[in-house]
Amino acid sequence: MFDTKTVSLEWGGKTLTLETGRIARQADGAVLATYGETVVLCAVTAAKKVKEGQDFFPLTVHYQEKFSAAGRIPGGFFKRERGATEKETLTSRLIDRPIRPLFPEGFYNEINVICQVLSYDGETEADMVAMIAASAALTISGVPFMGPIGACRVGYRNGEYELNPSLNVALDEEGRLDLVVAATQDAVMMVESEAKELTEEEMLGAVMFAHDEARKVIGAIIQLAEQSAKAPWEIDSSDDKAAMKEELRGIVGADIAAAYKLTDKSARSEALNAARAKAKDHYAGADGQTQMTAGKLVKKLEADIVRTAILEDGQRIDGRKLDEVRPIESMVGFLPRTHGSALFTRGETQAICTTTLGTKESEQMIDGLEGLTYTSFMLHYNFPPYSVGEVGRFGAPGRREIGHGKLAWRALHPVLPSREDFPYTIRILSDITESNGSSSMATICGGCLSMMDAGVPIDRPVSGIAMGLILEGDKFAVLSDILGDEDHLGDMDFKVAGTENGITTMQMDIKVAGITQEIMGKALEQAKAGRAHILAEMNKALGSARTELSAHAPRIVTMQIDKAKIRDVIGTGGKVIREIVAETGAKVDIDDEGLIKISSSDNAQIEAAKAWIEGIVEEAEVGKIYNGKVVNIVDFGAFVNFMGGKDGLVHVSEMRNERVEKVSDVVTEGQEVKVKVLEIDPRGKVRLSMRVVDQETGEELEDSRPPREKREGGGDRDRGPRSGGGDRRPRGGGDRGGRGGDRGGNRDRGPRRDGGSDNGGGDNGGGSGPDHMPAFLKDD
Repeated sequence: MFDTKTVSLEWGGKTLTLETGRIARQADGAVLATYGETVVLCAVTAAKKVKEGQDFFPLTVHYQEKFSAAGRIPGGFFKRERGATEKETLTSRLIDRPIRPLFPEGFYNEINVICQVLSYDGETEADMVAMIAASAALTISGVPFMGPIGACRVGYRNGEYELNPSLNVALDEEGRLDLVVAATQDAVMMVESEAKELTEEEMLGAVMFAHDEARKVIGAIIQLAEQSAKAPWEIDSSDDKAAMKEELRGIVGADIAAAYKLTDKSARSEALNAARAKAKDHYAGADGQTQMTAGKLVKKLEADIVRTAILEDGQRIDGRKLDEVRPIESMVGFLPRTHGSALFTRGETQAICTTTLGTKESEQMIDGLEGLTYTSFMLHYNFPPYSVGEVGRFGAPGRREIGHGKLAWRALHPVLPSREDFPYTIRILSDITESNGSSSMATICGGCLSMMDAGVPIDRPVSGIAMGLILEGDKFAVLSDILGDEDHLGDMDFKVAGTENGITTMQMDIKVAGITQEIMGKALEQAKAGRAHILAEMNKALGSARTELSAHAPRIVTMQIDKAKIRDVIGTGGKVIREIVAETGAKVDIDDEGLIKISSSDNAQIEAAKAWIEGIVEEAEVGKIYNGKVVNIVDFGAFVNFMGGKDGLVHVSEMRNERVEKVSDVVTEGQEVKVKVLEIDPRGKVRLSMRVVDQETGEELEDSRPPREKREGGGDRDRGPRSGGGDRRPRGGGDRGGRGGDRGGNRDRGPRRDGGSDNGGGDNGGGSGPDHMPAFLKDD
C-alpha cells in the first residue's frame, strides 16, 4: 500500500533515518526524520498560483513540539498545545533563515513548511533534526529550491569538537560551546551559537567542522531525492528587464546616488522617497504589472549604486571607512528608581536598557518537552515603530523581537556569576528608541552596562558588533558596524559579541549562496577590532560592576543548614516558615539541599529572619545566655521559647534570688526575657534560669544564694535555695524539720502543699509537689 523510500546514515554515534512515502502523502513533500529516538515530521506544501499583485516571497515556517513526544500532558487550563512557545518561535526562525535565500528571485508562490516533533528521547535535540527534515522535504517536493542543506550541532570540550551533543551537555561545567550550523555543499548559510569566550580561531574551526559534517547529511538527502523526488516545477522565464533598468538609471540614477551620500538617515530617506516617486510618476500610465516591475528595478538600482561605491571606491553610505565604528555615547544610572539602567547610543541606533533584580519566586517557569524548568536570567527586547520613524503595530513581541532578545541573552549569559555567588533572578529590558542598524548589538552593550550599574558581578564586560558583506564574484568587502541600508542591500548579516578574552555568541545570516572560510575569517578578525573599540567606549561610562546594589533592590542572604533540620525550619504544614515571614517581613526560600535564601529590601528584616532560623537549627549550649519569650505559665514556673524553635523551663526557684510566691507576679505570656541554659538532659529537655542574668543588660550575675553542702554520693546539685530547715542532720536524730525543709528546697520542687509530712515539721509553705512537676524533673 505504501511506496516507502528510506535512507539511513551512521552519524555522530547514532543512526539518522530519512523516510518518505508513508505519512502525509498529500503534501508536496513530507519526510519523517529519525535520529536516536527523536522523530520529526516535516510536510511542505506550495501554492500553485501566485496571488495577483504579489511582489514578495511568502514563506512561512512553523515548528511545533508535541508534549506527547516526551510522554507528557501539557500544563495549564486547556491541556493542549496552543500558541508557539519562545523555543518553538526561535526554532522556526532557525529553519527559515538558511532556506529562504535558496529560492530563486522572482518566485512568489506561497509555501508552508510545518515541522512537528513526534518523539523526543531527552538527548537528541529536535531543532537540528527538524532542519534536516525540512531540507529533505523541500528537496523532494519539486518546488524550485536550490538546496539541499545539511545541519548539525557542535560542542567544544577539552580542545576537541563534539558532534551533536545534547543541550545540557554542550554547556555544562567543561563544555564551552553550543553551535548550530546550516550549510549547502559549497558554503555555510547560517550560524547560531553561545560560547564561553572562545577565540576567533576556535569558533572558525567549529564552523568548518560543522560544514564537513553537514555535507554527510546532504549526501543522504540527495540519495532520498534520487528515489522519490517529484518533477521540478517549471518557472516562467522572463528577460532581465535590462532596457527598463537602464531607462530608470537615466531618470533617477543621479538622484539615488546623491541620496546615498547624505549621512543623516531621515534626510536620506526623504531623498530616496522622492526619487522613487519620480520613477513611479514616469510609469503612471502603464499597466499594474509594469508599475510593479519598475518599483523592483528601482530597488535593484539602489543596490547597484551602493554596492559599486563600496567595492570600487571603498565609499560607504555615511562616509565611514570599511572598518570604522560610528560614534558611541554611553550613560549609566540615569533612571532613578530602577535597579540598574543604561542609555547606549551608537550613531543613529539607541537602546534604553534596565536591569531588575528579583528573588527566586521571580524565576520564569518553562513547560517544555524536557519537563518543567526554571530560568533566573531573562532578556526582553522591544522594537516600537517610532524607533524607525514609522507608524506600525505596537503590542506583543513578534518573531523578530524574540530572536533579537535571545541573541543578546546568549551573549551575556556566559559571563553571569553563579547562583551561589549571586542568588538573584535577573531581568534585562531593552527598549529600542532609535534604529539604524544593529539594535541587537546595542542591546548587548546597553544590557551589559545596566547589569554593571545594578551591581551584578559579571566576569567581564561584553560588547557586540554587526558586520556586513558586499560580494560580487571574487571581489568582496567586509563592513564593520553596518547601517540598516547596508544590511538590506548587502549579502550578509554577521553579528559577533564577546569579552576581551573571547567570543560569547556569533550569529550569521547569508542572502547569497553562502560564504567561504576566507570571508568568514576576515569578518571575525575585523569584528574583534571593532569589539575592542566598543568595549573601550563602554569603559568610559563604567569600567566594572558596582560593589553595592541599588537602594531599591532586594537584598538576599544565603545560609546552609543540615538537611535534617529542614523540617524544623518549615514546620508542620509550613507553620514555622510562614510565621517567620509574617513576623519579620522577609521572604524565605529553602531547597531540598538545605540552602536557605532570605530576601528583603530592609536589612533589619533579613537579620531578624536569619537569627530566627539560626535559633531553630542551632543546638543549645549549657552556660550560654539567650533571648527568649515566655510562651506558657504553669504553677511551678514558666516555659520560655528561645533560639527560635526551642522551649525550656524556668523553674520558679530560678526566676529570682528571693522567694517567688506566684509565677505570674514575675512574668507574663509573651514577655521577652533573658535566660541562661543550666542543663540539657539526655532527652533534650532544657532547664533555664532567669535569676543569674541581668534582665536589662543580659550580663551574667554572681549566684548570691548561700552555699549548699554536697549531697551524699555527689557534689553540689545546684537546685535552688532551700526553703526551710537548717543544715542536713544525720538520719539518726536531730531536727527532722530541717530534713523536711531540705527536701523541699534542695530538690528544687518547692514547698509542699500538704502542710507537712512524717519527715518533720519544717517550713512547708506553698509550692508544687511531685504530681505537678514536669516529667523530666520527676526523674531526679
